[in-house]
Amino acid sequence: MNPDDGVVKISCVGGGQLGRMMGLEAPRLNMQMTFLDPLGQDAPAATVTGCTVIKGSLKDPESLKALSEGCDVLTVEIEHVGADTLLELEKNGVNVQPSARVISLIQDKLLQKNHFEANDVPLPPFCDCPDEDAVRDAAAKFGLPLMLKSRKGGYDGRGNAVLKDLSGIDEALKSLAGDIYAEGWIDFDCEVAVMVVRSTTGEVRAYPTVTAVQKDSICKAVLAPALCSAQTRKKAEEVASKAISSLGDGATGVFGVELFLCKDGSVLLNEVAPRPHNTGHYTQDACAISQFENHLRAISGLSLGDCSMNVGAAASKWTLFVVALLNEKLFLILNLA
Repeated sequence: MNPDDGVVKISCVGGGQLGRMMGLEAPRLNMQMTFLDPLGQDAPAATVTGCTVIKGSLKDPESLKALSEGCDVLTVEIEHVGADTLLELEKNGVNVQPSARVISLIQDKLLQKNHFEANDVPLPPFCDCPDEDAVRDAAAKFGLPLMLKSRKGGYDGRGNAVLKDLSGIDEALKSLAGDIYAEGWIDFDCEVAVMVVRSTTGEVRAYPTVTAVQKDSICKAVLAPALCSAQTRKKAEEVASKAISSLGDGATGVFGVELFLCKDGSVLLNEVAPRPHNTGHYTQDACAISQFENHLRAISGLSLGDCSMNVGAAASKWTLFVVALLNEKLFLILNLA
């Protein structure tokens, strides 16, 4: 697909902040974007000149069909979408990137874990927990505390419950929606993230590993590059790239890969999001090509842009002035608001 042949029409499921930032990058690539969002003209993407927003649910078949009409590529800015409908659209010739198969796999965190385990990607220990007895078995196997997670729909700490004592099983299960699974507790040094971008051509690049400062399972700040050795950063980028490459055909665009740096020096994959990610916001100003431009390049088959940083270090934040202790190093995150 060559922009010189005419305007490339990109449709995106979701018109939130990530969609808005994609929309800002589209004109430089001779692309025109249409979004589907429940907020309609009140969605963030609607503020971008030249972008169109269709009002509707991200899972409504008719709305998704309307979004797909006339587009060259249909993509997503959030994974909680109607994957079954996207699969049907693919069967009818719509170019969905990342594919419905990849989105569906990542939507279910247990299936996601099973896939990565089968492809030798290092992970925390985990198991399915279809009932209370299975939770008790998991606690006996992995020990306490135990992390319980909803298989679908969780984000920013939602869909997670820490089981510290077996007497709290009922309460933990009531706090979670749908089917769940369990992960063994990881005594990690810190959490890091890598933005991996993969083109329809199979080209794969990784942005620098960043430290993700978390509070209550919500990312509050990002420090780039990560506060660890260059060797460890490289290891994290290799694990993240291997994970995304293992997804095969249809694994296109930017993927936010969250990882644990463990006290023994190992790197374990935590979760993957099939879209640009808040831990990659720093790329807008601190990297040669932002994650948002590279996402559009990747899904449309253009050559990928340079992922390297064009500054020595960068920080992005979502909270007030923070002082944190990490890896026994005191660092300061300035209030940039």
